[in-house]
Amino acid sequence: MAKAYWITCYRSVSNPDALAAYAKLAGPAIQAGGGKFLVRGVPAKTYEAGLATRTVVIEFDSVAQAIATHDSPAYRAALDALGNGAERDMRIVEGA
Repeated sequence: MAKAYWITCYRSVSNPDALAAYAKLAGPAIQAGGGKFLVRGVPAKTYEAGLATRTVVIEFDSVAQAIATHDSPAYRAALDALGNGAERDMRIVEGA
């Protein structure tokens, strides 16, 4: 079975306190769902139309596991804490 990767790019952060509250809840929720953080930070270098914005990549054993984690009550609580504090682009991609 192919691994899955949850990729989030932050377009903007309008409320750093809300982001901190989200992170405090999201990290444990994602790890409890089997997620392993691979990347957390800003790009060292961007190319083409790449934006130098915070990027997070999390590995899961499967797409189903990643989706279940995203839809879990614990992660939903993290999203509620974030509210409108950041504009993000998030996707789950199956590994090759």
